Amino acid sequence: IAKEVDHRVGEKVAYRGLGNAYHSLGDFRKAIEYHEKHLEIAIEFGDRIGEGNACGNLGNAYNSLSDFRKAFEYHEKHLEIAIEVGHRYGEGGAYGSLGNVYRSLGDFRKAIEYHKKHLEIAIEGGDRVGEGGAYGNLGNAYQSLGDFRKAIEYYEKNLEIAIEVGHRVGEGSALGNLGNSYGSLGDFRKAIEYHEKHLEIAIEVGDRAGEGNAFGNLGDAYQSLGDFRKAIEYHEKHLQIAIEVGHRVGEGAAYGSLGNAYRSLGDFRKAVEYHEKHLEIVIEVGDQTGEGKAYGSLGIAYQSLSDFRKAIEYHEKHLEIAIKVGDRVGEGAGYGNLGIAYHSLGYFRKAIEYHEKDLEIAIEVGHRVGEGGAYGNLGNAYELLGDYQKAIEYHKKHLEISVEVGDRAGEGIAHHNIGNEYFSLKLFHNALDHFVPAVEAFNTVRSLLKSEDGWKINFRELHDKTYSAMWRSFLRIGKIDEALFSAEQGRAQTLADNLLIQYELALPSSAAMFDCKETISRFLKELSVPVIFLAIEGIAINIWFLSMGKEIAFRKRFLETIILGKDPIRDLLEAILEEIRPDDTGRCEDRTLGELCNECLSSRIVCGEEVGKPPLPSSDNPFKPFYDAVIGPIEDLLGPEDDEVVIVPD
Repeated sequence: IAKEVDHRVGEKVAYRGLGNAYHSLGDFRKAIEYHEKHLEIAIEFGDRIGEGNACGNLGNAYNSLSDFRKAFEYHEKHLEIAIEVGHRYGEGGAYGSLGNVYRSLGDFRKAIEYHKKHLEIAIEGGDRVGEGGAYGNLGNAYQSLGDFRKAIEYYEKNLEIAIEVGHRVGEGSALGNLGNSYGSLGDFRKAIEYHEKHLEIAIEVGDRAGEGNAFGNLGDAYQSLGDFRKAIEYHEKHLQIAIEVGHRVGEGAAYGSLGNAYRSLGDFRKAVEYHEKHLEIVIEVGDQTGEGKAYGSLGIAYQSLSDFRKAIEYHEKHLEIAIKVGDRVGEGAGYGNLGIAYHSLGYFRKAIEYHEKDLEIAIEVGHRVGEGGAYGNLGNAYELLGDYQKAIEYHKKHLEISVEVGDRAGEGIAHHNIGNEYFSLKLFHNALDHFVPAVEAFNTVRSLLKSEDGWKINFRELHDKTYSAMWRSFLRIGKIDEALFSAEQGRAQTLADNLLIQYELALPSSAAMFDCKETISRFLKELSVPVIFLAIEGIAINIWFLSMGKEIAFRKRFLETIILGKDPIRDLLEAILEEIRPDDTGRCEDRTLGELCNECLSSRIVCGEEVGKPPLPSSDNPFKPFYDAVIGPIEDLLGPEDDEVVIVPD
């Protein structure tokens, strides 16, 4: 209509609105087209404020396309015009936008400097919305620096103002940012609470793009918890909304997140498929930073497929783009991923070179979490070079940073790695000094999940090696009882979670973390039958024998097998079951294994079958290796009164 009646001012306003709308949809090229028309009319009419606003909007669009040089040009023009005409509101906005560009480039200190200028002007002019936006941007910058506590402070101020002025979209955005910060601190339960509040507001006000982002953030939180199925469910909702509203950047991000989730599930081919879709979209919209990240994700996926050469190819592309656009954080990530790939190929010296470059950049830009990760990677590389002392030195630096930023999961990982180095040095007391706090750190994160037992189980499985390392260390120093107590405590956690999930049987709240020593001591006094408690360590079977009124006895045997896979005991069992699998399907239902068990029958019960003093099974009995490894070692401990035995498997 404005064009029809030759209403140039109305036309200008319409172009600005269309540009902003296309920007919100992620169609930055189309947004630029309309903002350029807005700029043209503003210059034609001598509307300096309108000219500045158009330059600012063009700068935002180019920033989204990762064309940071062009973004700088337009934001600086906006700032210059705002200062010239004394437009303080526009000046503050320009400082904020320049801060966002510096953050995109990884110069977080400079970003903070500009956002503080924006904040100062907003407070001076009583612009509460601008003040809230500046707090939010400062939160983003501190989040990027890994200072999550400081980020939360600013996000809370942003949230307070958004609620005060009734800015519901801003309120939702602030809640989403708080969720991301708490997720970074390892408090995933709190993160999910915030993301769900963001989602609720987005649905209420009809903010479909915000709704999609909230689903995406929820997916990331569940991914961190190891609940990859739930993560996929949320990322698919994000994808569906992004496609529906035509938000191409959001669509690409959702594909990338789905790729990460499928990679975590071990479906690496599917992961590659999704990362390629992400790559296709970011190339289409001209998002160079996104393109670099997509290459990095593809590199990680191919690394999981053990195609390290292809992984290196993609990581080099990521690195090349990051250097080109000035993305220092992306550059550091590229070096770090190349280090991990060369590490996998056995080129530990080359890996160290890349990890040192990653570390250098992280220190330069003040990215504390990235710095900690680089120290951890350097520690892993030096471990495989056999330089355990140097590895410990780097893992301790990772630990120090994790404690500083409040990253409890990172703290647990660092303690675990230090424990591993001491274990390799056969300094088992020192190892325990770190495995114990590692377990405590993981239990703290796990406790934040409260009643969400599915998440607890997934989280426990992610860090199971630490729990196992603790009981193994106790065994090495001869603390047999303590080894049993720590192994049993870990299983009690899983048992309590599974009882609630599968049978809705809730144990007392302290049951999963009870005093195992006291409980087992009481248990020994009340035992009616002997108990064999097993813990597997490669082909070694650790056996604790518990009998009423007697001290705990310990035996260790090695399974005689030529199968030396990742899990030889499971592999051997599967091979035996395959060997004895009957042709008669009816017989498969007989869980006593029919005639096989009858070979050992007499008057005593073992594993639920009546047997006497168990004779040695015949040499051609497929189960003889298990008998020799489990029953044989404790046969001398069984008395004539022991006509039953309970076996607690690993």
